[in-house]
Amino acid sequence: MRALVQRVTRASVRADGELVAETGPGLVVLVGIGHADDAAVADALARRIAELRIFADHDGRTNRSILDTGGEVLVVSQFTLYADTSRGRRPGFTDAAAPELARSLCERFADAFRGLGVARVETGRFGAEMAVELVNDGPFTIWLDTADRRIAPART
Repeated sequence: MRALVQRVTRASVRADGELVAETGPGLVVLVGIGHADDAAVADALARRIAELRIFADHDGRTNRSILDTGGEVLVVSQFTLYADTSRGRRPGFTDAAAPELARSLCERFADAFRGLGVARVETGRFGAEMAVELVNDGPFTIWLDTADRRIAPART
């Protein structure tokens, strides 16, 4: 899985001119699902993001997570995070998961945030052309790819 995490003061998603979701201070997570991803990877990535200490404490240091701040999360599925631009001028998307798997894991990913205690979790509309609007706070943007660093399920 790949995630582009942005700390925001507010964000919204529209599809077909309709407001689909909006959030206040927290995170926007654009998430791409690959062929080899599964529920355990989705859960582990959500935990990793939820525990990232990227919010300021009372001293202005980034020592607090979304769980500490009570902030909100907006999850938006974005298969284009798996774009292959190594050949030609038209990106290829063969590394992105099939829609059935991607939809299931995107829902699982959002549910994992809820299970971790994130105050409010909203989602975009899977498979739709969306207009995502956000105010990046900082700006603070982080790229996570489970293939780069083993973001694996906790061992029991």
